[in-house]
Amino acid sequence: MNDNPSYLDFQDYPMPAVRWAPNTPEVLSLREKEKGDWKSLSVEEKKQLYRNSYCQTFAEMDAPTGDWKRILAYCLYGFSVAVSLMIYSYLFVFPSTPETLNQEYTDKMLKRVLKQNQGPITGIASKYDYEKGEWK
Repeated sequence: MNDNPSYLDFQDYPMPAVRWAPNTPEVLSLREKEKGDWKSLSVEEKKQLYRNSYCQTFAEMDAPTGDWKRILAYCLYGFSVAVSLMIYSYLFVFPSTPETLNQEYTDKMLKRVLKQNQGPITGIASKYDYEKGEWK
């Protein structure tokens, strides 16, 4: 690829620019023998010729590599770091809930609003019966 003679095993490019293994005298004699009738080659000789030219077969290229385990481990590690930072932030960084969210405080504020008669036409005070002391 890219005009450089390099060896890569890809299904998209089944014929790499160079052979996988260097030529030894044993392989060179097989290459001379391969120029003749292929029926005279044994199965082992054919496999040796193939392995000299290519690193992997198509089945070996398709075989699962197990990379999903490493990727899952990285994702779980990142998730655990994020959750632990979130818990740390809630415990030590963020302030506690404000007093205005307590039930006692909201009850006091409601009584104060009713005492001051705020919103007597459409507000909270309009839904409270001051004579009976209960909600309408």
